[in-house]
Amino acid sequence: MREDTQTPDPALHRIRWPLRLTRLGLLAERLVQSFWPVWTVALLLMAGLAFGLVDELPVEIAWAVLMFGLGTIVWGLVSGLRGFRWPGAADAVARLDASLPGRPLAALADTQAVGADDPASAEVWQAHRDRMAARAATAKAVEPDLKLARRDPYALRYVALLAFVLAVLFGSAWRLTVAGPLPPPGQAVSAGPTWEGWIQPPPYTGKPSLYLNDVAKPDFSAPVGSKVTLRLYGSVGTLTVGETVSGRTGVVDSAATPEQTFPLTRSGKITINGPGGRSWQVTAVADQPPKVTILSKPDRKASGEMQLSFRASDDYGVVKGTATIALNLSAVDRRYGLAVPPEARAPIVLDLPMPLNGQRKDFSEVLVEDLSKSAWANLPVTITLTVQDAAGQSGSSAVMETDLPGRRFFDPLAAAVIEMRRDLLWSMANARRTDEILRAITYKPAGFIKNQKAYLLLRVAMRRLEAGIDTGLTPAIRDEVAEALWQVAVQFEDGTLSDALDRLRQAQERLSEAIRRGASKDEIAKLMQDMNKALHDYVAKLAQEQQGKDQQTSQAQPGMTINGDQMQQLLDRLQQLMEQGRMAEAQQLLDRLQQLTQNMQVAQGKDGMQVPGGQSMQGLQDTLRQQQNLSDKTFQDLQNQFNQPGQQGQQGQDGQQGQDGQQGQNGQGGGAQPGQGGQQGGVGQDGNGQGGQGLADRQQALRDQLNRQMQGNLPGAGTDQGNAARDALGRAGQAMDQAEQALRDGDNAGALDKQAQAMDALREGLHALDQAMNKGQPGSQGQPGQSDTASASGPRGQSDPLGRQVGQTGALGTGQDMLQGEDVYRRAREILDELRKRSGDPSRPAIERDYLKRLLQLF
Repeated sequence: MREDTQTPDPALHRIRWPLRLTRLGLLAERLVQSFWPVWTVALLLMAGLAFGLVDELPVEIAWAVLMFGLGTIVWGLVSGLRGFRWPGAADAVARLDASLPGRPLAALADTQAVGADDPASAEVWQAHRDRMAARAATAKAVEPDLKLARRDPYALRYVALLAFVLAVLFGSAWRLTVAGPLPPPGQAVSAGPTWEGWIQPPPYTGKPSLYLNDVAKPDFSAPVGSKVTLRLYGSVGTLTVGETVSGRTGVVDSAATPEQTFPLTRSGKITINGPGGRSWQVTAVADQPPKVTILSKPDRKASGEMQLSFRASDDYGVVKGTATIALNLSAVDRRYGLAVPPEARAPIVLDLPMPLNGQRKDFSEVLVEDLSKSAWANLPVTITLTVQDAAGQSGSSAVMETDLPGRRFFDPLAAAVIEMRRDLLWSMANARRTDEILRAITYKPAGFIKNQKAYLLLRVAMRRLEAGIDTGLTPAIRDEVAEALWQVAVQFEDGTLSDALDRLRQAQERLSEAIRRGASKDEIAKLMQDMNKALHDYVAKLAQEQQGKDQQTSQAQPGMTINGDQMQQLLDRLQQLMEQGRMAEAQQLLDRLQQLTQNMQVAQGKDGMQVPGGQSMQGLQDTLRQQQNLSDKTFQDLQNQFNQPGQQGQQGQDGQQGQDGQQGQNGQGGGAQPGQGGQQGGVGQDGNGQGGQGLADRQQALRDQLNRQMQGNLPGAGTDQGNAARDALGRAGQAMDQAEQALRDGDNAGALDKQAQAMDALREGLHALDQAMNKGQPGSQGQPGQSDTASASGPRGQSDPLGRQVGQTGALGTGQDMLQGEDVYRRAREILDELRKRSGDPSRPAIERDYLKRLLQLF
């Protein structure tokens, strides 16, 4: 065979498009490989110009960069043209043929060299050509090889492409199309301004930059500290700058310098002299220093936490602030442990809280910090607030003289320990005195220190202090002992006592001490909460102890008991008096409350504490609540009638009346027994009747229940309030009767009106009864006209926990002549001897012996 480089035209015609595309791919491949440095450098230059990077460089360096870039482009074009070769048709055929198996295009170009005259040989040759032609017909365009990794190992082409894309998105095309990068030295700009100027305010002001070319007014204002930038184009000296706003002295740049930058420090003029020049009168707006004000004296929370309200402002915003607390030594009461000179301590510096969101130009915040453990807690100090703005200016508040808020201890023992801790922190010279006083406090602790855990901790702290005194007290040991004394004081103040009466007495003593020392509202609230809890714990203990007593004894003394609502009213009144600053009245009410708790006996009942009529009040409250539930059910029944017309008769059964209709669920059925009040069981809260008849039956049951309660022992008999209460309850009963009749007639709307009237009358009656009971509380005056004998004996022979007869209103004591006969002094001696004997009898209850001891102290 012989080879021929030309492929037959029919074969090429069939694959003409793959050949054309392959040839174009070869052209792209050779262009990319030859000229990639050219477009890489060109893209980098355009990106730099669009971003204005050339404007930030000195003129010489900018021109050097441009010239280098252009030279690189020229070099790339020359070297690319030298190595570039235009792809021909034969190159495309060779590239396409190389991609096919067996190179069919080259086979089609071959001719038979031997055996052309032999038919069999010619037939075989033709079959070979047909097979090659079929294979060539499947040819597809070959993709060009555009990979430049070997020629560009650092991927500079991608860096240039990325910079150009960012320039298109965020750069300025104006720099490329109009202004150009920079005018050549010594040549004026052909288009655009011959000068440019900007005034950039400080970033913290948040004000935008000012373009002087757009300022038409002859005067304007700008913040002090702004940066003024002027650029002069054209021949040097054609334009000059004059200004009096910077206050610069010494060596300054020439007025004809092409680019000038100076700060704005004062008001003055900025002038550009020359063709197209301008002049402005600039007013420099000074940044005012920030201001801060303490709004009120610091508040003390019950935990000792300090809350200091303040207000800060600045024309551009406050950045940060501090509170400086220093000891006001001149105001300190220099007695006892504070008589010695104090140790030098650095002022307490606290960071002021800043708003997390919003502006800081004008805001109010609260500084919250617990300084209870500080050596200066509850001592006179000075507080100064200082704030700072972004310009570095600072402003301070007026100095406030006050006591540093810290936790206060109202337990006498805890307060003594805290005072010794304060003296020890005041000066280590007080160490021996502190140890001696702590020894005196803990001498014979039996019966005095009841918190054994706190006592043991105190003894350990004392031993540690004594060891430090013997070996040389150091600040570290001093601080360790101070922390231990703090924990001991907290144990004494908050530690739980095993006996309920002791806890109650401790709570009352702490509250009395708080009244004497003028505690804050938060401290009063916490102490009241503690005393309320201790009081309820004590009442629960009394109720448990009386469960084993004779039933007749427990029911024979309702006149000396008090209900929970009245006790809560006393506590609320006590807290109100203290919050109003009426401490003398508060102390009197607290003494009265202490007298009640010392001689309290609990009557059996769910409320724990009852007075005559208290159970009746509870029963009436239950009746009111049940009437409200019945009214709600009536309203639901009325809604069902509107939702389901024609079904006003028999309604679906919602529940059973059994639990609600039975009497005696919440109290005793039938008439009220003497001394038990009038609380009656009756219609419950959750059960429902059947239709209108079921609701009517429930209403009738409530009416019967109210009748039984009115027949019971309601308080205030014979008084104006008591009569008004009974009249109101009578109106309530009439309204209930009318509501029952309306329900039986199917008039639910009318029944709702009557039920509302019944509830209003019940509330009015309860209010009147409450007023009548308040007049008959323990310690109040008896009824007018009541005889001393009646007040002494009381109804049905009622007596107090010690067996004494009480008055009808529950008042302690009697007006009866207890000492009859002539030898009064001898009888008094016998009574004193008997009291001393009983107070020392260990077989008697502790509460009785404590009472007798207090009684003997009066004589």
